[in-house]
Amino acid sequence: MPAERARMRCVREILRLEHEGLSDRAIARSTRVARSTVSDYLGRAVAAGLAWPLAAELTDTALEALLFVHGGAAPGLRRKPEPDWPSLLHRELRRPGVTLMLLWQEYRAAAPDGYGYSRFCELYGEWQSRLSPTMRQVHPAGERLFADYAGQMVDLADGRTGEVRPAQIFVAVMGASSYTYAEATWTQTLPDWIGAHAGALAFFGGVPRQIVPDNPKVGVLKANWYEPGLNPTYQDFASHYGTAILPARPRKPRDKAKVEVGVLIVERWILARLRNERFLSLAELNAAIAALLADLNARPMRRLGVSRLQLFEELDRPALNPLPSEPYVYAEWRLRRVGLDYHVDIDDHYYSVPHRLLRQEVEARITQRTVELFHRGERVAAHMRAAPAAGTPRCLSTCPAPIAAMPAGPMSASAAKRRRSGPRPPP
Repeated sequence: MPAERARMRCVREILRLEHEGLSDRAIARSTRVARSTVSDYLGRAVAAGLAWPLAAELTDTALEALLFVHGGAAPGLRRKPEPDWPSLLHRELRRPGVTLMLLWQEYRAAAPDGYGYSRFCELYGEWQSRLSPTMRQVHPAGERLFADYAGQMVDLADGRTGEVRPAQIFVAVMGASSYTYAEATWTQTLPDWIGAHAGALAFFGGVPRQIVPDNPKVGVLKANWYEPGLNPTYQDFASHYGTAILPARPRKPRDKAKVEVGVLIVERWILARLRNERFLSLAELNAAIAALLADLNARPMRRLGVSRLQLFEELDRPALNPLPSEPYVYAEWRLRRVGLDYHVDIDDHYYSVPHRLLRQEVEARITQRTVELFHRGERVAAHMRAAPAAGTPRCLSTCPAPIAAMPAGPMSASAAKRRRSGPRPPP
């Protein structure tokens, strides 16, 4: 670790004792600092043109500025070459396996007369502390994607009825590059939440190792501090893409500071620019958002001097896992208990399972086209989903055989009632 500077009161005492004629060794014993430190401070005083007694109006801050100009180089001394902190370190440190020691070794290879390792770390710490007054998190490349909904909404007007309906704004931000995605959805319900996630991963062209959302009721069933219970559909989505869902801790916004800032930027640089526009459809609004989003990601960031797009291409994109060959098919999960007729009820249609599962609890995975039934993690049946119909639900089967001989499959409510009541008497 770099050595701490002595207090200016101690420096004044060193200058006074040197003026009294004491040796460096004697001054070191008297002030309880290292002899090399005494020699260094005296050399800096000579280079700064300081002599005892010091001027009465010279404050400790002014004295320190004279002795430690530009992070340690005294006036008149040759400045050592410094690395380009934003491009060389702040981005390189996000790459897997890269450490300050490795970067210092590369720096010294290019500049043999550069700073030592301790001073190198001190200067980097000083530069990093100027980026933000709050805690900074280190996000490795391709590691985390942060997701949340913005508090601000956009009103859409129906051109036929004139009805105004608000649209929600979903925002996702990559951790290492701050590359941002935004999309308008009608609601914050589970289908829109999952669909927006799928759209974000398609936009990024890859899958991060972790997705960090807030604790929305739609995605997190139980907002536990350390082990939140996820919605089964959300877990199914993560399993399909090969990623992990790690919700932020309740009431800890700094756990997802990236998306908190991303939401603020989207509201200021995108939604504020659209405040006077009138949109008649969700597709029209998303097209306007996409155009402004491209401009936002291409704009250089003030402190780093590069754009989010450049950082994404350098850091996150190479580290992302590939997208699966097939897109995710939205599916809902429901718990059902098997009836005495070895069927389960799903939206007033009945689907069969093996008869050994009578009165057992099964999980139903319901997509737009299929119904899959699982018992203790094992799929025990799969059926085409019955199409919803107005009025009394009907059976999808067109087999003219009696109910007792009908193949296992979806069954309407009326058919199930007849099955439970037994065969009809002959006319």
